[in-house]
Amino acid sequence: MNWLEAGLSWFGIGLISLGVVFFIAGSVGLLRFGESVNRLHALTKADSMGLGLVVIGLVLQAPGIAVGLKLMIIWTLGLLSASLVSHLIGQSLCSQRRDD
Repeated sequence: MNWLEAGLSWFGIGLISLGVVFFIAGSVGLLRFGESVNRLHALTKADSMGLGLVVIGLVLQAPGIAVGLKLMIIWTLGLLSASLVSHLIGQSLCSQRRDD
């Protein structure tokens, strides 16, 4: 292992650790905020950023290009599903408020 591989490995570990911090921050936002829409916003944004950092950190440590591409596909699907689900939940919450 040369110094470039070691540096990329440590940089990847740093990105993964930073992603975990974003996951924890999103969870704290979920527990701390009072209104459902605020909880949803905090959780979705922080988890999307956390997932991105974790995936980039894992891509730097991936053994091949195929594994890295699979991780990027997982990240894309995670972003799409998080935005879609949060939109649907927010829309249903707003329609319930209008009905009341």
